Amino acid sequence: MTALPDDAAILDALREVEDPEAGMNIVDLGLVYGVDVRADAIAIDLTMTTAACPMTDMIAGQVHDAVAAIAPAGTTVDVRLVWDPPWTPDRMSGIAREHFGWTS
Repeated sequence: MTALPDDAAILDALREVEDPEAGMNIVDLGLVYGVDVRADAIAIDLTMTTAACPMTDMIAGQVHDAVAAIAPAGTTVDVRLVWDPPWTPDRMSGIAREHFGWTS
């Protein structure tokens, strides 16, 4: 049996998923709240910048597909939308802050 990917590999895969409205990957935007790897399942806790984000379904689908692509066949991939705590720009990486010109 092929081993499940670790958190770092999953985050690397998720860096390929971009929020099209922001033009930045969801990891650097701080939209990934958590990764939980278990024996036969991977769960991703994901938020959006707002609850009214029109790209939610598309981004969640891309998250699922990116993780499923690196997981062994038959692994359950569960993308869970999380709204608490609410997303704020404080969750962004330094790369994202520089991209948006929000460096201090």
